Amino acid sequence: MKLSFKITLVAFLLSSFQLFAQAVEATTDPVVTPATAQEEKEEEEPGFSLTGYVDAYYQGNVSQVDGADGVYLPFGTSFTGATNTFGIGNVNLLAEKTVGKVGFVGQVGFGPRATQANGGFAGNFASTVQQLFVTYSPSDAVTFTLGNFGTFVGYEVIDAPANMNYSVSYLFSNGPFFHTGAKADFALGEKFGAMIGVFNDTDSKIDGVAGKHLGAQLSTELGGLSAYLNVLTGKEAEGGDLTTSDDDLSEFQVDLTATYAVSETFSLGLNVSSYSQSFDGESVGGFFGTALYATVNASETATVSLRGELFSLTPPEGVDIDTPSVLSLTASAGFSVGDLRIIPEVRFDSGSNGFFNVYDSDTYGVNDESVFAFILAGVYSF
Repeated sequence: MKLSFKITLVAFLLSSFQLFAQAVEATTDPVVTPATAQEEKEEEEPGFSLTGYVDAYYQGNVSQVDGADGVYLPFGTSFTGATNTFGIGNVNLLAEKTVGKVGFVGQVGFGPRATQANGGFAGNFASTVQQLFVTYSPSDAVTFTLGNFGTFVGYEVIDAPANMNYSVSYLFSNGPFFHTGAKADFALGEKFGAMIGVFNDTDSKIDGVAGKHLGAQLSTELGGLSAYLNVLTGKEAEGGDLTTSDDDLSEFQVDLTATYAVSETFSLGLNVSSYSQSFDGESVGGFFGTALYATVNASETATVSLRGELFSLTPPEGVDIDTPSVLSLTASAGFSVGDLRIIPEVRFDSGSNGFFNVYDSDTYGVNDESVFAFILAGVYSF
């Protein structure tokens, strides 16, 4: 009887200890703590992001115009058109947020770079909207965008921190800067993508042209290669707006950009673009250009970038003439000090067939001279 009682007592104590241990384990499980649940919620709902940059520069030009002492030839590209001067770019602010399947981007700039990129003049310091759009992604494979956004055409962009050279190419300056409209981006597996969109007239936030532009893109990322084939076409003006006839002015552009990472420290880039305008289906001219890029990451804080570009205007259909062209060579170094990138740059442009006359005929007349300049720029990103 006593033996049976002792066995029962031991069994009871053992079972009680096991229940107590399970209870302690349950109360110390980190998965169900309120703090961890809050962290998971924050991961699902990322916070508001505000980033931007500020840029300024000095440009010293060497090439003088024949017969005009003290007058120097400028480059025919955007943002650095003044000669022998200190200049400012802009202060640029980018606000963005994505929650679940929806998101938005709003970007504004204050300064000459911003206004020139939006069709203004370098002396205009008013603020401009660079991008303003909303997005909806019903799945990981599809994203719809509505509003005003940077162009998908070309290798270089408006924002100085994203370009390895501070001065920009002729292809960038003559290509579109932005579009206003709607587009759909598709992920076609892990290696391929596509985009199709409908937009207002090129570089127009409010369209005054009947009819729209159509744009499309095919992209791929294979190993170290990233390539994008772009097409843009549409009506640029109604007959009578820019012509003396009733024919409509239309444009067509096909553009290829590619970047190949040769190694962790060396990459090559390519941009080839062909643009044409036409009246009632008949070509009236345009341009063709090729730009090659090479970038070496010498260290975590130093880079060296080279750009070579050949750009020429194309004649109207059936016209056999020597059209203006330019060979542009640019060498840039980049030195990072915290969030500041200091960019010393040397650039040499050699024009032919009156190329520089195209940009300022009233002042310079026909000039086939070369343009040589040194640029020192500072770009602070935050």
